[in-house]
Amino acid sequence: MANLSEIIDALDQAHPRATIGTRWELIADRVMGGVSSGAMTRETIAGRPALRMQGDVSLENNGGFIQVALDLAPGGGAVDASGWVGVEIDVLGNGERYKLHLRTADIVRPWQSYRADFTATPEWRTVRLPFTAFAPHRLEVPLDLTSLRRLGVVAIGRAFAADIAMGGLRFYR
Repeated sequence: MANLSEIIDALDQAHPRATIGTRWELIADRVMGGVSSGAMTRETIAGRPALRMQGDVSLENNGGFIQVALDLAPGGGAVDASGWVGVEIDVLGNGERYKLHLRTADIVRPWQSYRADFTATPEWRTVRLPFTAFAPHRLEVPLDLTSLRRLGVVAIGRAFAADIAMGGLRFYR
């Protein structure tokens, strides 16, 4: 049985605020000189309220990503997710592969994260990503579930048109 503390975003707040009180933000590789571009909107898609990320991922100028990211606690603080099995996301998209990135309080470099892949199909579905599926990227330490700080839904690593909608995001047991 779900309780409120498990919900990350039920899309029940004014955009760009999440249920947990923090705000979604769009980040592109332009912060590092890349040329990828994207947009983040709140709209109703196939009958559901959704947070939508659309854009073009380009590998030019050492680029290659767009993402929507959310701090898991106000002020960039950490949350303890050790009581959960993983992250569950309701998604609809263009059939492309995306990643969910997790960051902990220990991560200091912007390119470091823990990553898991999923595909956003053209119909709404719930994807469960157990914490054991997250692989460290450019770091050596194991994922510390007691200090999760941020998550991001990312279109990355290859040139493609991104179009993904999220209808909810939760920790699951």
